[in-house]
Order: sequence, then structure tokens, then C-alpha cells
Amino acid sequence: MSETVTGVLGLDKRGGGYLRSPARSFQPRPEDPWVPPQLVQKHGLIDGAVVAGTVEKGRKGPQLGDVSSVCGLSPAAFRGRTHFDKLTAINPAERFRLGDGGNVTMRIVDLVAPLARGTRAMIVSPPKAGKTQILEDLAIAIAACDPDARIVVLLIDERPEEVTHFRRRVPAEVLASSSDQDTATHVRLAELAMAQVRCELECGRDVVVLIDSLTRLGRAFNLHAAGSGRTMTGGLDARALEIPRKIFGMARNIEHGGSVTVVASALVETGSRMDDLIFEEFKGTGNSEIVLDRSLAENRVFPAIDLRASGTRRDELLYSVEDMARLNTLRRRMVQADPKTAMLGLLKLVEQTADNEALLRSVSAL
Repeated sequence: MSETVTGVLGLDKRGGGYLRSPARSFQPRPEDPWVPPQLVQKHGLIDGAVVAGTVEKGRKGPQLGDVSSVCGLSPAAFRGRTHFDKLTAINPAERFRLGDGGNVTMRIVDLVAPLARGTRAMIVSPPKAGKTQILEDLAIAIAACDPDARIVVLLIDERPEEVTHFRRRVPAEVLASSSDQDTATHVRLAELAMAQVRCELECGRDVVVLIDSLTRLGRAFNLHAAGSGRTMTGGLDARALEIPRKIFGMARNIEHGGSVTVVASALVETGSRMDDLIFEEFKGTGNSEIVLDRSLAENRVFPAIDLRASGTRRDELLYSVEDMARLNTLRRRMVQADPKTAMLGLLKLVEQTADNEALLRSVSAL
């Protein structure tokens, strides 16, 4: 009796590929079915496609005999999808209601730097300022307010205990390469993960990708690209960030289609010239920034968000006219104070109100 399997297709140079398991972060296993080039060509399969079919015994191990679905579609429907370069990107306009769950940090993010389907956001953080906790809270909040979205947490060169924590704590698909794995593993994980996300977008799905971090992603690709071109100050290869830029830039809201939302952390103030260069390469390429402040973190004020430096472009598309006017009033008052006073004041308002709607109503009465 034939067995039905599902996996993410990772193509190789021979024109075929293997079905890899997301549960194992695409790590190769002997039991991974081989997908012959004939099937790839017949159904127009691509890197990152989620392929389901029946397995038969091949000469060197399990082999896919036929294809029943691709990314949840029939093979014919998959071939008829609109390709990535033909999709029309528009401004994000459907806000994630992050604050509805009552989490204080998420209520503040929703007021200061709201996120929507298709947002390309960066969490700019010095070490130990709380970026990982914010990513964790985001995953939980988005899962609660948008249960139809697929949430992927991509951890590159991460501490093994952090990987375990995310897998146990966060309601998301966690794809991780830990710090004890080699550079090639980091790179292939990132490439295949984003190939899958791109494929899902072409099929009209909504995907949220949380990346920790762009800095470690950039370092991994820099080592992988070593010697391929000109080396800049700080030891960064001139072409090292080409693929990381594509990964971050994949975030978009598609007209009459799906969306990819990317929220990625980037480290600053590490003392590394390379880290500074990586941040500079991504600075200004997003449409939302959550900037964390070292002095707030050192004073144990969390979330350590710099209210003046944080924000989202075209946020007027995400709130009603009335709420936008109240938000602008609130922000004007916040930026007149120093970062610590501003955040403590906002925290007090959040604690005094049941939700952000009540908070904004109170602003007009102040």
C-alpha cells in the first residue's frame, strides 16, 4: 500500500529534489522522498513548494511517484498561479489589532508603530534591550487576532535554549538553525524558508515572518560569500547582503491577493563595524521601525521603545480619521518629553485604560 507524504521541495542541481520537513527545519534525513526531475518538469514544481503525493520504493530510497497537490492546490491550479514578478504591491491597509489581547507591550506597539498585512518592519535594538521578547509577544498577538495567517519564526544562528523556548512558547512554525550548526545550514534554511513563503504568496496566502535577526543572517551570508567579490570596511563582502535584502524586501501587500509581513530584528551598538554596516544596508528599506533604547533598558523600563524614533509610514491608512487625530495628539505630547518620561507616561495611560480604544478616547479629554 502506497504512503501519502507532504513536504517542502528543496531542488538541487540535477533538476530534482527532496521533500524536507518543516518540523525539522528542513534538515536532510535518509527517509526524505526524492522527487525526480520528470515530476518537477511535469507539474512546474519550484523550490519551496509544499508538495503532497504518494511514495514508492526507488533504487536509492523512497521516491515520489505522483503529485496530488501543490501548496494546497491541484497541480493544474498551481501551474496557473500568478508569478511573483507579476503581482502588484500596494500599501498595507489591514491592521493587526495587536492590543486586543491586553498585552501592555503590544498595546504600545499598536499605538506607536502599528503593523498591518504586508508591513516590512525592523526592530532596531542594542543588546539586551528586549527585542526577542517583543518578537515573541508579536507572534502570540498576531496568532490571536489573525488566526488565518501562517506565522513563521525564522531563527538564524540562535542559542539552542532560545530555539527550544520559542518552540514551546510561540504558536507558530519555528524554523531554526542553532549556533552550533555550520554556515551552509544557516544559509540553506533561510533560502528554503523564504522560497516557501514566496510560493505561498503566489498562491494568495497571508504569511507573517518574524526574523531574529537580520544581523546574524547577514553574518552567515557574508561567510558563505567570502571571496566572491570586493570586501568593504568591517570585513563585509560587497555581495553578501543580496539575498538577505531580498528576504526582507519580500514583505508586501498584494492587490486582490495575499500578503507577506516581515518583522526582523537588527542589532546596533554592538561594537562591531560589520553589524553597523549590515544595519545601514537595511535602514530605510522598511515601512515601519520599532527602535529600542539602551538607556530605557538599563533603567528597567520595558518595553524599552524610543517613542520619538519609532513609527510606521502611511499609518493614516490603518486608523480611522478620529483615532488618527487622537494618536497625533498623543504622540505630540510624548515626543516633548525625554524617552524615559515619555514611556513611563504612556505606560501609566495604558494601565489606567481597559484597551487602546478607551485610551484614545481619554486623549481628547486630557
